[in-house]
Amino acid sequence: MNGEWLRLLIGFFLANVLGYGGGPSSIPLMYEEIVPHYGWLTDSEFSKMLALGNALPGPIATKIAAYVGYDVAGWIGILLALAATVVPSAVALIVLLQVLARHRKSLVVKGMTLLVQPVIAVMMVVLTWQMAKDPARSIGIWQTLIIAAIAYWAMERRKIHPALVILAAFLYGGLVLRYSV
Repeated sequence: MNGEWLRLLIGFFLANVLGYGGGPSSIPLMYEEIVPHYGWLTDSEFSKMLALGNALPGPIATKIAAYVGYDVAGWIGILLALAATVVPSAVALIVLLQVLARHRKSLVVKGMTLLVQPVIAVMMVVLTWQMAKDPARSIGIWQTLIIAAIAYWAMERRKIHPALVILAAFLYGGLVLRYSV
């Protein structure tokens, strides 16, 4: 087996097995495997890939796996990265559903699920900070903050779908920022 194939399996397996809470919570773990650990993508490439992946329908973790898998090892890479992303989650889901059904009223189970949420929130904040560094350097901190504030307002206050906000950011970047950077 090719060395990159094994690294794809291990990297995506670890990121998705430890990513409690679904795709968004596994993104920081995937980032750690993809960018600093294996160096498959740069910070900038990861940010662009994540933005594109969020604009497309479907789970983000599988889109990240497919993109990176193909970039690293072609079609075999897609299959390996997707298998390492999907199969552990499917098996764990089946096992955990059986366990949770048996211990549904347990205070321990309720406590575990509640206490892991702040950890996931911190991981998302750290990822946001890491991903904001590149645009802050290239377009400036104020423009980055204004774009972030408008995106927050559009999604949280106006309830505009995130894909439309991302599309608007693509258009703004392509039509307006290209003249100012």
